[in-house]
Amino acid sequence: MKATEIREMTVEEMNEKLVSLKDELFRLRFQLAVNKLENTARVKAVKKDIARVKTCLREAELAQSAE
Repeated sequence: MKATEIREMTVEEMNEKLVSLKDELFRLRFQLAVNKLENTARVKAVKKDIARVKTCLREAELAQSAE
């Protein structure tokens, strides 16, 4: 997911996406622990997506407070 796609979302959509990404990360970590994970690079990608969403949420928060 690209940052431009995230910035086009509303704050509510970003929060929903953040929750779903955190859930996916939990499931991936569980699969990794029991050696059932095939694509280990997905863990890193999900972590980066979480960071992108959090960054965009913070940008939106700062923009709202500046108004």
